[in-house]
Amino acid sequence: MTPEPAVPAGLRYADFVLSPDGTEIWCVCEGHIAAPQEAPQATSAGTSTGGDAGTSASTGAGTGTGTGESGTDGAGPEGGVDDKPATLGIRRAIVAVPLDGSAADNAGAIRELVTGADFYASPSPSPSGGHLAWVQWNHPRMPWDGTEVRVAAIENGTAVAPRTVKGGLTESALAPLWRDDQSLYVISDWPGWWNIYQVGLHGESPQAQYPAEEEFAGPLWQLGGMPYALLGDGRLAVLHGEGNLRLGVYDPETLELVDLEVPYEHWQTQLSTDGTTIVGIAGGPDLPTSVVRVDTTTGRVEGLRRELAELPDVAYLSRPRAEQLEGPFGRPVHAYIYPPTNPEAAAPEGELPPYVVFVHGGPTGRVSTVLDLERAFFTSRGIGVVDVNYGGSTGYGRAYRERLRRQWGIVDVEDAVAAAQALVDGGIADPSRLAIRGGSAGGWTTLAAITQTDVFKAATSYFGISDLQSFVKATHDFESRYLFGLIGPLPGFERAYEERSPLNNADRTACPVLLLQGLNDPVVPPDQSERFAVALAAKKTPYAYLTFEGESHGFRRADTVIRCLESELAFYGQTLGFKPRGLAPIDLTVG
Repeated sequence: MTPEPAVPAGLRYADFVLSPDGTEIWCVCEGHIAAPQEAPQATSAGTSTGGDAGTSASTGAGTGTGTGESGTDGAGPEGGVDDKPATLGIRRAIVAVPLDGSAADNAGAIRELVTGADFYASPSPSPSGGHLAWVQWNHPRMPWDGTEVRVAAIENGTAVAPRTVKGGLTESALAPLWRDDQSLYVISDWPGWWNIYQVGLHGESPQAQYPAEEEFAGPLWQLGGMPYALLGDGRLAVLHGEGNLRLGVYDPETLELVDLEVPYEHWQTQLSTDGTTIVGIAGGPDLPTSVVRVDTTTGRVEGLRRELAELPDVAYLSRPRAEQLEGPFGRPVHAYIYPPTNPEAAAPEGELPPYVVFVHGGPTGRVSTVLDLERAFFTSRGIGVVDVNYGGSTGYGRAYRERLRRQWGIVDVEDAVAAAQALVDGGIADPSRLAIRGGSAGGWTTLAAITQTDVFKAATSYFGISDLQSFVKATHDFESRYLFGLIGPLPGFERAYEERSPLNNADRTACPVLLLQGLNDPVVPPDQSERFAVALAAKKTPYAYLTFEGESHGFRRADTVIRCLESELAFYGQTLGFKPRGLAPIDLTVG
């Protein structure tokens, strides 16, 4: 179907849609070339988010440099081929790939429909094929900062006269969905929540469909998802809520939104429909992530495939309690509290349990209440969990998300500490047995918390960031300007990068540390953990550093996951004062 790239994995295709005439696949193409680039610098690229339509034919792997790979850091599937901006030139386009196979031997058979921007997503042709809509944005913004939904006419197989119908530098517009040939739905976070709008092709003002202080979408970490779908009768299957996302049906004629009666509490932002049946991915506190089918005419709900082949006994599953805790200056902090739960065991009378603060990755992500066996592993063994959606998390509006702007390593740490302190103040947790753990960006917050405060008695970092400056230079391109918003642009904010990096504050580490690292991680390279381990040794802080050959960003192998969890439990036993059944103590290095 497509030509062999000149460099390994040098051509990548995603976000597929069938062309109006059924002869082509229209999609996002990412081309990589072996061309050195300068390290990322602050740029004004995209004072408009630009982008041209109908450029001359090529594969998207041509000369010129662009930026970015759609990737994630703890908020979804991870790993992938190395695409560090210092070693590769990257260019993207929306292209048309013929289905007759002619492009396999002739790259010129692939037509570029839209070029010129750093990133593209969600190509969507109108019902008659007369127009193409898409999402685009440029560095240094991330797609939750500022994007544009653009529309171009399709003439002789080429996109012409593109124009922006929603979005801008400080507005995140996503998920174009055609209502008919003259109008489409768009999800935008103006003026503060990802809500649904209807926009026309002739300059009409966008019309809010269901204005509400709740989210109808999530952050665009990955390509190919759609948070709503057009049913055959003109209604919309939608996801909405604050925190967890519920499944409902919105009627644009009556302006009514009705939630469907389903047992699943949270849905991922990926919906499909054949007009009457909705298919999506969902779960709940005692329901694992599943592919689910809902018939809107009969109300029948079917779980088609579950993430877990065998379900655990619900008696051992802790039920979450959603809490809005109070952080510094009275600001709210959203969290889910999971008390220890085991029908065969109970703590001695008067003894408060240990608790672990779970810090999610991203940091522009969130945690839901969907069944997570890692949480259950600890809560079923007498350790409580508080899962924190700290300031900067999604699911609570743009203002909550923007709390982390230039405050990463400050607000997230304060909110994690506030969650732990709330447990102590409420008589829920033992203040002498508090731990914190996180992966990737959550690992960063974990390391920052123990080098800035003395609240925690143990900490576990899964492939966490310890040195910001080297992370910016080495990470994949999609996130290569991410820290410009979270910390500040470079050059200019070097001091903030240095002061907030846990590596530079390792001499203030307040507790023992467990470091877990995949040796093939292209997002957070192993040296981030290695150098922190060396710094801990120099200070004679107890630590253990476990590495895993063949593991990338997010561990996949069952034996790796088992070893990590057992090591973590043994580590907490040693540091928090209890003896896990059947586990030997972990070897801690001191100096």
